[in-house]
Amino acid sequence: MSNITKLRAFNYKKFKFIEINFKPSNNVIVGDNESGKSSILLAIDLLLSGSRSKVESLGLDTLFNNDIIQDFFKTNTYETLPTLTLELYFDKTDDDQFYGKNNSLTDNHYGISLICSPIEEVSLDIVSVLKNNNSNFPFEYYSISFMKFGGHPYLGFRKEFKHILLDNSSINNEYATNSYIKTLYNSSVSTSEKNKHLFEYRNYKLNFRKEILKELNDKTGKGKYEFSIKNSNKSNLESDLTITEDNIDLQNRGKGRQCFIKTEFALQKNDNELDFILLEEPENHLSHLHMHNLIERINESKNKQLFIATHSNMISSRLDLRNTILLNSNSKASINLSNLTPATAKFFIKAPDNNILEFILSKKILLVEGDAEYIFAAKFFEIITRNKPNKMGVHIISVGGTSFKRYMEIANLLEIKTAVVRDNDGDHENNCIKNYEKYVSKYVKVFYEIDDEIKTFEIALYKLNKLICDQLFLPKLKTRSVQQYMLDEKTDCAYDILDKKGDEIKPPQYIIDAISWLIKD
Repeated sequence: MSNITKLRAFNYKKFKFIEINFKPSNNVIVGDNESGKSSILLAIDLLLSGSRSKVESLGLDTLFNNDIIQDFFKTNTYETLPTLTLELYFDKTDDDQFYGKNNSLTDNHYGISLICSPIEEVSLDIVSVLKNNNSNFPFEYYSISFMKFGGHPYLGFRKEFKHILLDNSSINNEYATNSYIKTLYNSSVSTSEKNKHLFEYRNYKLNFRKEILKELNDKTGKGKYEFSIKNSNKSNLESDLTITEDNIDLQNRGKGRQCFIKTEFALQKNDNELDFILLEEPENHLSHLHMHNLIERINESKNKQLFIATHSNMISSRLDLRNTILLNSNSKASINLSNLTPATAKFFIKAPDNNILEFILSKKILLVEGDAEYIFAAKFFEIITRNKPNKMGVHIISVGGTSFKRYMEIANLLEIKTAVVRDNDGDHENNCIKNYEKYVSKYVKVFYEIDDEIKTFEIALYKLNKLICDQLFLPKLKTRSVQQYMLDEKTDCAYDILDKKGDEIKPPQYIIDAISWLIKD
């Protein structure tokens, strides 16, 4: 089995240039909106397909990087016309024609490339067009070629690589479903089996016309007009095939079940199985239970290389964060998390619920350890900055105190500015300083109350806002003090204070310090 090791793209979609290294099993591509996740899957699909018609149907105007086109118009000369290049690198192939130096690295590698460049034979026509029209790019004068790195043409119809792109965002699209079924069928049969199927199916229709429709045609009167069966390219075995579950057609299932069936069917092992599976947002329409089952099926899949674009915390963490490839909408490069320690990767695989994607896709993070701190955090932020957190690019996340180190490791790896706010639990030296000394950096800092008598957030809050808290809670208390009540009923008290006295509350100094450090450039 060949594995894809690398993708290099030049002047493609949002990327003037990007290089992404892949792992031989699962590759989970995450990123915020417009970061290019779908574009990466599309690039792999185009290269493996080797289909010029697929490129033409998409249109070069949708594939070329817009910035590079706008840069061209500054010169508008034939010599400065840009070229779109996509390259897919493999660890090995059975065909030595894939091996050569015809790639951007100019070294011997296995691979294929898609090159969209001006047609030299019509260069004079292009020059004339450029002189007469300064605002319309000459896409029509570009060639589309697929080449093996050894210098030979790559012809997709030979099916040298078997792959499928499954886009669950278009699950209700009939054409996409039919295309999926056709691709799966072609990947599951040999050429001789397919020829036999096509022949037998055509023969079946012929017999149906001769035997079953004969009675009807005899009854309507013999003449030159008869009922018959369609026998065109648009009405054949591949167009009539479907997939059923318990005798129910796939397209009659709910969207969530369709997503699961399609993915599971593609993942199953067969004698002529797929080499590469590209999954676009497999979490679409899936319940929590079906998501668990899908992840289990992906983890069980063997002899297939998977490329998954997702917005799901569960998929990205349960498939091991070390398989994650991070794309940022404002970045020209990809970042992988392969250097995470095994302990941290395992933690997120086992963690019941986490917001890891929100974390790794943020620029600045305020990490708090409890519900009460989280409830107050946004209001404290507004009091301190006179602005909302999201307006200043800050994301507030609540995690368990024992999880801080896991998030801090990722923050340092991805250079995410992270302020950690935690209780000192009566010993700030050990709990807040020594405990995190290996994780504190210019990107990560821990903030806490240095007075060990003020053990928790609730004590600090009461100390600064005693009058407000006494007014709210003292009248309904008989045996407990206000301070004890706030410690016992942390969440309810936080909601009550925020609802009735939110604009009057004073934040503890260590939280003021954390937010002030976080927003500083």
